Amino acid sequence: MLTRLEVQGFKNLLDVGVEFGPFTCIAGANGMGKSNIFDAIEFLSYLATDSLVEASQRVRGSSGLRGGDPRDLFWDGYRDHQHRIKLAAEMIVPAEVEDDLGTPAEASTTFLRYEVTLGFEPPAKEGSIGRLSLLGEELRHITRGEAVRHLRFPHSAARFRNAVVRGERRGGPFLSTEHRETGTVINVHGDGGSRGKPQPRAAARAGRTVLSSVTTNDYPTILAARREMQGWRRLALEPSALRAPDGFSDARSLGADGRHLAASLYRIANESGSDDHKSDPDAVYARVAGRLSDLVGVGVEGIVVELDQVREVFTLFLEERGSLRLPARALSEGTLRFLALCVLLEDPNFTGLICMEEPENGIHPANLPAMLELVRDLAVDPSDAPGPTNPFRQVIVNTHSPWVVQLCNPADLLLAEVRPHVGANGRHTRSLSLLPFTGTWRAAGGQSTFSMADVVAYLAAPPNAQLKLPLDLIE
Repeated sequence: MLTRLEVQGFKNLLDVGVEFGPFTCIAGANGMGKSNIFDAIEFLSYLATDSLVEASQRVRGSSGLRGGDPRDLFWDGYRDHQHRIKLAAEMIVPAEVEDDLGTPAEASTTFLRYEVTLGFEPPAKEGSIGRLSLLGEELRHITRGEAVRHLRFPHSAARFRNAVVRGERRGGPFLSTEHRETGTVINVHGDGGSRGKPQPRAAARAGRTVLSSVTTNDYPTILAARREMQGWRRLALEPSALRAPDGFSDARSLGADGRHLAASLYRIANESGSDDHKSDPDAVYARVAGRLSDLVGVGVEGIVVELDQVREVFTLFLEERGSLRLPARALSEGTLRFLALCVLLEDPNFTGLICMEEPENGIHPANLPAMLELVRDLAVDPSDAPGPTNPFRQVIVNTHSPWVVQLCNPADLLLAEVRPHVGANGRHTRSLSLLPFTGTWRAAGGQSTFSMADVVAYLAAPPNAQLKLPLDLIE
C-alpha cells in the first residue's frame, strides 16, 4: 500500500508530496498532467524490476509514446542544466513473500520509506540518446510509534493498523547511500541491523537500482519492498482485450488491459480455496451477475463461463432476461469494463495498488453511481483487518468528470491544478499541485487546499446549457 508519494523533477511534477488512503480520486482538467502521477508510480514499479534503460523506455514520454528519449522524464529535460529526479515512497509491504526461486521470506518490519535519486548522462557519441544514472538509494523503516502520524486516513488502529504494521527494526537503514572519494556507493544492510558488514554496490556502474537486484531471501525486507512495488499496476481496460478469447494454456489472471477475463472468472469460481472456504462456482457467478445487474439497461439473469473442449477455449456468457444469451464479445464497451471490475472484486489473489484512468469512460451517466461504488469497493476496508474477504487493495483514479467529482466523498478527492512555483535557481515556473479538500484528513496545517468555490465548474450546469431540470425537481 502506497501511503505517501514525493516527486521532484519528474515531467511537470517539480515538487509534489501527496498522501494516499485506500481510495483516492484525482480530479482536474485535461492537459493538467494528472496522468504524470500514475507515470511516476508506474516508473517506481518498473525500477523495482527492470534495468534503468528498460524502466525509462516503458514510461510514456512527452509525446505519449513509450520508448522515447529519457530526457522526456525530467523536468525541462531538454534545457542545458543539471537533470535530476528524486522519488520517495512510503509504503506498507507484505510481511511474507517469496523470492525468485520460490523460497519464502519474512520481512522484519512492514512500514518502509524508499528513496531513489536519478541523474542523466548525456550521449557519449553521436547517434545515442543518453541514459539514466543512479545517484542515490535509501530504504528505511517507519516504527510502529511513528505509524500513527504517517497513516492519517481514517482507519481502525486495533484491527487495521496493528494488522498491517508489524515488526521492529533495531538497526539503521536497509539501503543507504555513501559518498566516498572513489565515488558513490549504495550499501546493502541485512535484517540483523548493525550486525554484519554492509555490502557496498558502486552506483556509477549500476545499470539498475540496488533494490531491483535483490532476488533471494538473503535480504527479506528489501525483497518485500520490491514485491510491493512490483504490485503497483495501471489498469487500462481495452474492449479488444476484454473480447479476446482465452485458450486453456493462457494465463488465468486478469491482465492490465483486461485480457483473460473469461479464464480469470473460471479460475476464481473453481479454485479450491481452504477447507473452511471451499469455492462454490454457482455462488461466484451469482455474485458477479448480481453486481452487473446494478447497471441500468442491462437485464442480467446470470453469468457463466463454459469450456469448449474441442477448441480448448473459455467463453463467458451473459444470460439476459428473456432467454437471450450473449458471449462477452457481443457486450458493449461499458458493460465489459464494469464486468471486468466485478471479476476483480471476486479475486482474492488480486492485491496491491491499482491506478485507473477515467473510470467513467463508456459508462452512461445513470450508471456512474454503480461504477464509482464498485471502484471504491475494490479498495480495502480500513475499518477491518485485511484478509480473504477484505483483500489488501488500494485504488487511485483520475477524472475530469463533474459526475464523478459530485459522487466522491470530499475526503477522497485531490484537485489537480497547475500553479506558480519558484525553482531552486529562483526562476518562476508553473507545475502541477494536488490539493486536498479543506477540513479533510489530508489538509495539514499550512498546506494549500481547495474549497467548494474552486470546483464550481464541476458542480454547476455548463454555460448556455439547453436542457436543465425544472427547479421543482431539484432537491
